[in-house]
Amino acid sequence: MSSAAMEAGDLAEVQPGATRSRISRTVRTYIALTKPHIIWLLLITTVPAMVLAEQGWPSTWLVIATLIGGMLAAGSANAINQYADRDIDVRMRRTSRRPLPVGAVSPGHAAVFGLALGFVSVVWMVATVNVIAALLSLGAIAFYVVIYTYLLKRNTSQNIVIGGAAGAAPALIGWAAVTGDLASLEPIFMFLIVFWWTPPHFWALALVLEDDYRAAGVPMLPVVRGVEETKRQILLWSVMLVALTVLFAGVAELHAVYWVVSVAAGAVFIGLAAMLWREPGITKAWPLFKYSTYYLAALFAAILVDQLLNA
Repeated sequence: MSSAAMEAGDLAEVQPGATRSRISRTVRTYIALTKPHIIWLLLITTVPAMVLAEQGWPSTWLVIATLIGGMLAAGSANAINQYADRDIDVRMRRTSRRPLPVGAVSPGHAAVFGLALGFVSVVWMVATVNVIAALLSLGAIAFYVVIYTYLLKRNTSQNIVIGGAAGAAPALIGWAAVTGDLASLEPIFMFLIVFWWTPPHFWALALVLEDDYRAAGVPMLPVVRGVEETKRQILLWSVMLVALTVLFAGVAELHAVYWVVSVAAGAVFIGLAAMLWREPGITKAWPLFKYSTYYLAALFAAILVDQLLNA
């Protein structure tokens, strides 16, 4: 066999593997644009809201359809956010390995991908859930991109306070998916719980990443008002959050499971926030940040379990 023929044979063997590898890298890149590690946290509030609205388990297909729509909407907002923040992401250690800073995808392609996901999410929600849920999804995307990313993030230390409304939207979407409206106190309270949870959760992370935000010129609270004031604000917001979760038990007529979790988990939350505030430095910031993630998951899981047990 000639050397040319041998090379052609080698190329035929290598090319399929190389093509598959290239496709795999591309798929992973576009998935990374959606920030999947954040999406699960957003959606964890959706199903409990649906169960509470139904006062039992709703249609499984409706749950699946709502979660798919929510994933698409959250992925859209996150991809467009990465497009908008590509100039500061490259200056922060935490974000410097994202697809845009490393050149894995072009800004134009990232923007088109994000917009396409948003369009598909709205069409999907209209077709499989209802118009109110679709409009809420569209509003959450617009709020996160326009209000938080473009107007607040680089201009005010209250960015995450107001911007937290976008992350609280899945609870409203879940309720509206079942009922077709928001004419009750329960979805408003679930929205407020996530809204109040966001600042202490994110400020704890901002304490750890203060140097990153300072280098990127992002006016997060520790950068603008200092570490001690941030720690004080975390404690104040944590106390208000736990009070709100306990009040919600009465509003939603929940029972023992939710009462126990909200009080016990809330006491730990306040305890960690108090330790952060009282002790020098920020050594307790990372444990509080990690705990706050599990706290929100446990709180909404308690809503789900409590409602199913007492349906």
